Amino acid sequence: MTDMSTLLALLDTFDDLPQACDLRERTYAGLGDSVVDVGCGSGRAVGELAARGVRAIGTDLDPAMIEVAVERWPAGEFHVADAIALPLDDGSVTGYRADKILHALPEPERAVLEARRVLAANGRAVLVGQDWDTLVIDSDDPELTRTLVHTRADRMPSPRVARRYRNLLLDNGFTDVTVEVHTIVRTDAAVLPMLANVGGEGAWLDEQQVRAAEDRLFVAVPIFVAAGTRAD
Repeated sequence: MTDMSTLLALLDTFDDLPQACDLRERTYAGLGDSVVDVGCGSGRAVGELAARGVRAIGTDLDPAMIEVAVERWPAGEFHVADAIALPLDDGSVTGYRADKILHALPEPERAVLEARRVLAANGRAVLVGQDWDTLVIDSDDPELTRTLVHTRADRMPSPRVARRYRNLLLDNGFTDVTVEVHTIVRTDAAVLPMLANVGGEGAWLDEQQVRAAEDRLFVAVPIFVAAGTRAD
């Protein structure tokens, strides 16, 4: 099990990537002047939105994450809360953002319904995340790699929800739905902890460590971004 310090280090390493920074910027477009970021983690998106004068609210089910977020981003507003029961009034925000969270929910459609509830008329919802079956890793043993990726995916409640983002929005009260795919490419040794989480200790990970030492790592993560407008 990943401890908090390791998890934060992984999140920070990913969030610092230029590709990830550019992608976050795209997700902020059109969210308006009051935004809830669901599954906010360490609070970076909330901090970045608050710095622009937005009323930015972060929610996360993990109290330890919320403590980190409050410390790092004091300009934001943070709450410990479930994605399916947000501490917000009906129609109280203009934007809803859920980044890397719906795969952790057994019933992600309930979170999308909650998004519709808290959004004002014509509010914008943005869903962001990877489809865990589509993680691409170069390896000398592609069959084992495929098995490891799928096994890792199946440990999650909804590993393939990202391919359903469009239909989740359309089926739960949103219109003008768009979908984009942005691929994050990693060739640096900093991705090794993520690979260890996929493959565990052993010959497969040893090969990836050798690739890192020889500058031959290749990992590609397609990130799906779907957005829609709350329909009245």
